[in-house]
Amino acid sequence: MIYIIMCGGKYKGWDEPKPIQKVNGEPIVARTIRLLQENGISKADIAISSNDSVFSQFGVMVLMHENTYREGEGGRWIDAFYPMSKPVCYLYGDVIYSPEAIRTIVETETDSIEYFASCPPYSEQYIKHWEEPFAFKVYDTKLFRACIEVVKHYGDMGKFHRNPISWELWQVIKGTPLDKVVYNYTVINDYTCDIDEMADIEKIGEYAK
Repeated sequence: MIYIIMCGGKYKGWDEPKPIQKVNGEPIVARTIRLLQENGISKADIAISSNDSVFSQFGVMVLMHENTYREGEGGRWIDAFYPMSKPVCYLYGDVIYSPEAIRTIVETETDSIEYFASCPPYSEQYIKHWEEPFAFKVYDTKLFRACIEVVKHYGDMGKFHRNPISWELWQVIKGTPLDKVVYNYTVINDYTCDIDEMADIEKIGEYAK
């Protein structure tokens, strides 16, 4: 299995890509790479998917991938999932993972597709008031790509209330209602969370020692 850290896209209010922001002195993407290695994943099986050459500094393969999404400017966030025909785990580049979260993602077994996200009731360390996605682990790559196309089609038809992203993709994969979250995935409830602003890094940094 290859572990792809998705680091594409541009975000308003950020001078540099979010995944290279530092938590306790370490770039977020470097932290994710380190935690994967500490859980037995070889650097040869870790890659970064991006449209920015800045990520070549982290010592893993960079899959130059043009994700057309720009926050506030349209495009498809869902195109961030770099197409793969072999088993793949997609991790989010702007998520600060706990060691326990990465261990759970690496050790969880599936013969199809598994999804990892937060879920209420939340940990006291969790900084958001809503669920956040953390990873997709994919063995059935044909099903995954087919569901991405369905999500794109549904998005064009206006069946989603936002630009189709992870939750909508998981709902299509599992065949659950498109208008609500169903907690039928692997739950990670600690400080693991994505960052929206610099203050989030400071808050999570209190726990991510």
